[in-house]
Amino acid sequence: MKKTIILMVLAFAALTISCNSKTDSTQMKTVMAVHDEVMPEMGKMGKLVGELSSKEDSTAVGLKYKQARMDLQEAHKSMMTWMQNFGTRFTSDEILNGAELSDEKQVWLNEEQVKIEDLREHINGSIKTAEELLKK
Repeated sequence: MKKTIILMVLAFAALTISCNSKTDSTQMKTVMAVHDEVMPEMGKMGKLVGELSSKEDSTAVGLKYKQARMDLQEAHKSMMTWMQNFGTRFTSDEILNGAELSDEKQVWLNEEQVKIEDLREHINGSIKTAEELLKK
């Protein structure tokens, strides 16, 4: 009877560890998928910045172009900062291979997921605003 209980406890522990590892890996893949979704937009953002800059002046409309340009530049800078910080928090094995995360790193991953999702909204919103202003 004791042996059966011990085996059940060990099996449960192994299952829990396995599930946690898969959760870490799945969440990491989700975070990286959002990154991969918005990263190609960096080039588009650069082109829009150039187009907006050429239309800036001191008129009310010109100031709208300036604000849209500044918003794009801030979104771009935020993406670069996010990538740098993310890379210092996690190893390539954790990012690329789904290596198990410590409890502290799991908390960090939760934070990073919120940050990248907010960043996606900022990037997409700033692109939409710029394109509407430029009537694209």
